[in-house]
Amino acid sequence: MKVAVVGAGAIGGFYGLMLGRAGHEVHFVVRGDYQAIREDGMQLISPSEGDFQLSPVNVYRDVAELPPCDLILVATKTTSNIDLAPQLAKVAAPGSAVVLLQNGFGVEEIFRKQLGPSVHLLGGLCIVSVHREGPGVIHHFGLGALNVGYHSGAAGEQSDVETMIETTFREAGIELSIMPDLITARWQKLVMNIPFSGLTVLLDSGTRALMTHPATRTLVRQLMEEVEAAATLCGRPMPAGYIDEAWAKTDGQPDYQSSMQVDFKAGRPLELDSIYEAPLAAVVAAGGAMPKVEMLYQSLLFLNQRNLQQ
Repeated sequence: MKVAVVGAGAIGGFYGLMLGRAGHEVHFVVRGDYQAIREDGMQLISPSEGDFQLSPVNVYRDVAELPPCDLILVATKTTSNIDLAPQLAKVAAPGSAVVLLQNGFGVEEIFRKQLGPSVHLLGGLCIVSVHREGPGVIHHFGLGALNVGYHSGAAGEQSDVETMIETTFREAGIELSIMPDLITARWQKLVMNIPFSGLTVLLDSGTRALMTHPATRTLVRQLMEEVEAAATLCGRPMPAGYIDEAWAKTDGQPDYQSSMQVDFKAGRPLELDSIYEAPLAAVVAAGGAMPKVEMLYQSLLFLNQRNLQQ
């Protein structure tokens, strides 16, 4: 398989390295880390998967430099999607599959408008604890599963594309599940994204403190329940006990910073449109509201603007 990874940060670096270790021809598009990766390669540090060095690396500064690939993984922040989508459309060959490894709601629509009708578009929801420690150095702490849902593409080929992607990742040692309903899956991911992304920024705290202090522990649960109720109102009810399952995955787990908190500390724009604005608009359109989520979003808008100005 020829695989392109657009954005070789923590997420893209992890999955790209795992696919590279399995023998696939992986091509990475990076920006700031280009020279270091070209000279020193990329490294995975993982207590569960084992350490791995990939060198030399097929690395490019720009999407336009990519060769034709069977599978394109997009692991950039959603804040770049409007500019990235038309660039990607120029290199996505007919019949190729584009998987958006991005958080948030409604991200596929931006790409679908630009991609050719025969290009398959899927959404990927990453369940992994991973951190970029330096240029080309990815530290994997645990988990690693990937949930993928089909969005759109050439008629009659969905099953073949899903099988290809599932086989490719499973052979690389990555647990992959095909989600029958991508939109419901994105609501499910928001159960975790909305409380932890925003509260870690707003309160300048890791997840462990949020889950151990009584007040914030209650607030995390309330935010999760608002998201669950909103999904049901929008016609995407979650399985019974889903919140309890999501709660258990975080409760008592090692402390970590959300990717939004990392972006905030680095002075980068926050992914507020896809993680907050889009789902809030969806529930309003359905005649409902998420008042606590709305308040968190408004606070983050203020912090984001002030942070970027500084």
